[in-house]
Amino acid sequence: MKFAAILLVLVSLLASATAHMALLYPTPRGGYGTKQYNGRVHDSKWTQKFPCGGYSQGPITKMKAGKLVYVRFLASTMKAKDIKTQPKPTSKSKQFSQARHGGGTCEFSLSYDGGKSFHLIGRYTKSCPDAYYEWPIKIPKNVPSCTTKGKCLFVWSWTANILAQYYHNCADIHLTGVKNGKKPSKSISIVDFSGHKKGVKAPGDGIKHNSGSGPNKKEIYNNMKGKY
Repeated sequence: MKFAAILLVLVSLLASATAHMALLYPTPRGGYGTKQYNGRVHDSKWTQKFPCGGYSQGPITKMKAGKLVYVRFLASTMKAKDIKTQPKPTSKSKQFSQARHGGGTCEFSLSYDGGKSFHLIGRYTKSCPDAYYEWPIKIPKNVPSCTTKGKCLFVWSWTANILAQYYHNCADIHLTGVKNGKKPSKSISIVDFSGHKKGVKAPGDGIKHNSGSGPNKKEIYNNMKGKY
């Protein structure tokens, strides 16, 4: 009986330790559905490499300047049927659990050099991430093309609210831009990794496991207008 009790505790600890939120669409390196998927995301507390967790190149998502990307998130407790039917708001009493850590700040960026530099293209605060919603991000209409395999990335970064944790996913993309295009000048927040601030928390909605209010209408508007 003692052995069974100890085993149950260890399983519970493992489940809580690996619970997380991650990028679902566009499919990131090491993401759900790839050969390297291991149920984790790229944060420094799991000694993952920065950037992109050290994972090899993933499937390529085609993107185009001026077009919208409807970002989706994965909660580690989602079953295959949940992934297939979401995003779809539902009753709070019938939800899968999400390790949202009280929400926080999600930043979205483009990288043209495989993660050496990042160009901010969108931001959602307080209630992001949340697997029960789509989060629209607009690729700026004046960005240059990026077609070199392994160099072109769509990046999601998240600074959590309740816990001082930082998450980061990279999706390989083929970006069709404009001639003589301009890369966005702002970069992203990077915390917890060597050379950066540690123990940083972002303002959030304080909701640990259930869904929040989803994308804020004002922030959607600001993202469409490049005001982030």
